[in-house]
Amino acid sequence: MKVTGIVLAGGLGRRMGGVDKGLQPLHGKAMVEHVLARLAPQVDEIVINANQNLERYRAFGHRVVSDRVGGFAGPLAGLHAGLQAASHPLAVTVPCDSPFLPDDLVARLHAQLGGNELAVAKTGDQPHPVFALVRRSVADNLRAFLASGGRKIDAWYASLKVVEVLFDDEAEAFRNINTLEELGHA
Repeated sequence: MKVTGIVLAGGLGRRMGGVDKGLQPLHGKAMVEHVLARLAPQVDEIVINANQNLERYRAFGHRVVSDRVGGFAGPLAGLHAGLQAASHPLAVTVPCDSPFLPDDLVARLHAQLGGNELAVAKTGDQPHPVFALVRRSVADNLRAFLASGGRKIDAWYASLKVVEVLFDDEAEAFRNINTLEELGHA
């Protein structure tokens, strides 16, 4: 089954001093370039969700969509925008600030999806809700949740059939870079 990759780059980067995290340099390339390089071989198309610096994101050669819900409403607003743009029945989300994401993320999530609506990555006791494979058919449910003021990923997930997929063997792959200090260490 074909999969759309949705790169979530729509945040304000508050913990990084208000800069666009995806565009911050890491080893000579923007962080989002590392994400795109790892995600592209795993999916059939990529959509980038961004709310600022749209032309810079378009320069990476993929469609760019902005939130349809105002006020930087978080990753669910990015997922909503991405699902509206997705061409395929499944979509995987990854954040722009996790340049080490697993090379087998989509395959492992897909292998466990079964009859569920969503498969989310998990390491130890920690789910990673922005690393998820979701059926595009949940878009109306998500739209209604957002319209009611909902913003918390775990509250929305509670309304769906979800499977958590263990990635304990690749725990470091889910490390995200939220601060300039973390960027320096990476």
